[in-house]
Amino acid sequence: MEFGQVILLHSSLRSIGRCDGGAATVAGALRNRLGADGTLVVPTGTSANSDTSPLYRAAVAGMGADEVASYRSRMPAYDPASTPTNLMGRIAEHVRTLPGALRSAHPQTSFAAIGPQAPPIIDGHARDCLLGERSPLARLYDAGALVLLAGVGYDKCTAFHLAEYRYRPDPPRRRYRAVVDDGQGPGWCEFADVDVDSGDFAALGADFDRTGAVRHGRVGAAEARLFPLATAVDYAVDWFRAHRTTGRRTAVCEPAACRGAAG
Repeated sequence: MEFGQVILLHSSLRSIGRCDGGAATVAGALRNRLGADGTLVVPTGTSANSDTSPLYRAAVAGMGADEVASYRSRMPAYDPASTPTNLMGRIAEHVRTLPGALRSAHPQTSFAAIGPQAPPIIDGHARDCLLGERSPLARLYDAGALVLLAGVGYDKCTAFHLAEYRYRPDPPRRRYRAVVDDGQGPGWCEFADVDVDSGDFAALGADFDRTGAVRHGRVGAAEARLFPLATAVDYAVDWFRAHRTTGRRTAVCEPAACRGAAG
């Protein structure tokens, strides 16, 4: 990493290990390394805000119809300023709350960023584009960002999702729902988008790791990988064309941006 770079961070504080100050220390060290001209970006997904996610299904499992209805009525609308992340890890949650951090508007797959490049990266995250051309991932691609995996594997590599939008002209699509507030109080929105699937990201990442594009190191006690986001996306486009078949689903998977790290 060098001064002025843009970094997309996926991390697990548990894997990095104990340090004084915890998530604040790790985030602060990365920001110091990037300098005043650098920008740190993290996924801040909120899949519990949706009734089409595994988190929601787990929450209502075993409930009766009235209990489910009551639970759904209490689900709060997504608020970029205050809605906590789900399963993103403590470092991402810390970055989200930093003074000056900006967060994108998507109710399920938002990103937060801090630094001078934050506005163009975060702005314009379309509701019907979880992780595609009108999301921060495409802006990170254009910005020449690097991806840092610190204590997590390639199964958490959100950048690969952008390749799902690019590897074929008609990727499989599905319906999504989430709770939003468009000025008239909380309500459900529904939209169609690419049927994102991280079920084969570990295998994809293992192949990508052997290309020589990845720098290996340590962050605390954790293994770390650093690589150009655009290189990873371009490789994934070709990999998906070779390995994915029409109609393929490995499992019912949340986007990596909504799964994150459990640290």
